[in-house]
Amino acid sequence: MDLIDEDTGGEAGNTPEFSVSELSGAVKRMIEGEFGFVRVRGEVGRVSRPRSGHIYLDLKDDRAVIAGVMWKGMAARLQTQPEEGMEVVATGRMTTFPGQSKYQIVIEDIRPAGAGALMAMLERRKAMLQAEGLFEASLKRPLPYLPEVIGVVTSPSGAVIRDILHRLRERFPRKVLVWPVAVQGAACAPEVARAIDGFNRLTPGGALPRPDLLIVARGGGSVEDLWGFNEEVVARAAAASEIPLISAVGHETDTTLIDFVSDRRAPTPTAAAEIAVPVRMELLAIVGDAQARMTRAMGQRLEMRGQRLRDLARALPRPEELLDGPRQRLDVLSDKLPQALTRMVDRRRLTLSDRAGSLRPSVLTRAIASEKTRLTERAARLGPALARLVVLQRETFARQAARLTPRLTMRDLRAGRERLDGLARRLNEAQGARVEAQRKRLDALDRLRETLGYRETLRRGYAVVRGESGVLTTRAEAEAAAGLEIEFADGRLKLGGGATPRKPAKSKPPEQGSLF
Repeated sequence: MDLIDEDTGGEAGNTPEFSVSELSGAVKRMIEGEFGFVRVRGEVGRVSRPRSGHIYLDLKDDRAVIAGVMWKGMAARLQTQPEEGMEVVATGRMTTFPGQSKYQIVIEDIRPAGAGALMAMLERRKAMLQAEGLFEASLKRPLPYLPEVIGVVTSPSGAVIRDILHRLRERFPRKVLVWPVAVQGAACAPEVARAIDGFNRLTPGGALPRPDLLIVARGGGSVEDLWGFNEEVVARAAAASEIPLISAVGHETDTTLIDFVSDRRAPTPTAAAEIAVPVRMELLAIVGDAQARMTRAMGQRLEMRGQRLRDLARALPRPEELLDGPRQRLDVLSDKLPQALTRMVDRRRLTLSDRAGSLRPSVLTRAIASEKTRLTERAARLGPALARLVVLQRETFARQAARLTPRLTMRDLRAGRERLDGLARRLNEAQGARVEAQRKRLDALDRLRETLGYRETLRRGYAVVRGESGVLTTRAEAEAAAGLEIEFADGRLKLGGGATPRKPAKSKPPEQGSLF
C-alpha cells in the first residue's frame, strides 16, 4: 500500500472533516459529559455584576484560572456573596462558550472555604468601613432616657421578640412596633436594611408613630447564620439611621459589623430591652425620695425664713413711736409760724419803703421828657416813611389795576350774582319751610290745648257750677251759696235768671314775627 504525504498535496486520507460549529459542539458535549458535576476550591479573582443580575468571576490558584458564571436566579439565593480575594468552594458543571472558544464553570453554589475565609473577608470589610469613619465614637447618638415608641427589627416568630416584650413589660411598658424580617439566609441583609430605612422614613406625629429607639435583634448562631448582619448594606443602613439604634445580634461572644456602627451594643436581646428603658419601680422610688427631700427642704426653708422674719420684726420700732418725732417737730414749727410771718411782713414793708423813697417828681419829669424826645424823633421819621409807603402802595395798586379788566370784573360779578341768587333762593325756601313747620307745630299745640281744656269736657255733657266765691266742687258749698251760675258748652245759666249764652273766646293766633 502506497502512502501519500498530505503536505505534498497528495490525495486526502480517511481523516474526517468538521465544521467549526461541529467541532465546538463535540468539545462541549465531551466536557459536559465528563465534568457534569464538579467541586472546585480556589480564590475568587475578578468579579463582575452586570445589570442583568448574573455574576461573572474567576477562580484561580497560583498556576491556573477558570472562568465562572452564576445565573441571576442562583445569585439571588446565595447566602454569602463572593468577593475578590475570598477563598471559596464552588459547586457546578463545566461547559464551554463557543462564541469565545473558552471553557467555564456554571456555578450552582458557592461557599466560603471554612470559617477562616469568612473571617478574612469580614476583616477586610471591617477595615474598609473603619477607614470611612463609620466606627467613630463622635457619630454615636445618645439613647433617649425613656422612649415613647420602640421599633424592633427581628423575626416575629422567634423567642427573641417574646423575650424583649416580656422584659419591657417587667421594667417599663412602652409601645413597640415590630418590623418582621428574615434573620438568616440570603434575604436577611436586604430586609434588615429596608426595615431600618423604613422606620427612619416614618413621619413624626403621623398615623403610624415614628420610633424613638430601634433594636435590631437576633438569637445566637454560627458565623454563617449571623452573616447577614455582617453585610455592608446592613452596616451602612445602621450608620445612616437618624434614630438611635441598639444592636443585639447573637450572644455576648458573637460580634458582627452592625455592632460597630450601632449607637449601642447589647450582649443579648434581653439586655437590649434593659438598656432601652429604666425600671419603673426604681423611678417611682427615686421620684418619691426626691419629693420627700423637696418637702423637707421646703419646710426647713420656710421655718428659717419665718424665724428670720420674726427676728427682724422684733428689731423694728412700733408704729406710734415712728410718729412721735415728726409730731413733735410739727408742734415746734407751728409755734414758730406766727413769729416768722410777722418778721416776713416787716421785711417786705421795709423793702417797699426803700423803693418808694427813690420815686420823686423830678425823676418822673425827666422820664416823661425823655419819652417825649424819643416820640418826637420817631414822629419826624414817621412822615417820610408814610409817604414812601403811600407811594409804594400806589405803585402796587397801579400794577394790580393794570391787570384788572371790566370783562373779568363782569364775569366775577355775574358769578357772584348767580351765587347770591342761589343762596337767596335757598334762604327763602328754608325760611318758608321753617315758618310752615312752626305753623304746623302751633296748630298741633292749639289742638292739644283745646283737647286738654275743660271746654272739651263740657261738650261731652259736663257743666261747671260757680258761686260768688268761684267754682263750687261740693254739695255743701252749693247749698250755702246765695246764687249759682252753671256753665254749659253753649253758654252760662244763672238760677232764676235764665240762660246767658257765652261763646268761648278763641285764642288769637300769634303773629308770624313772634315765632322767630
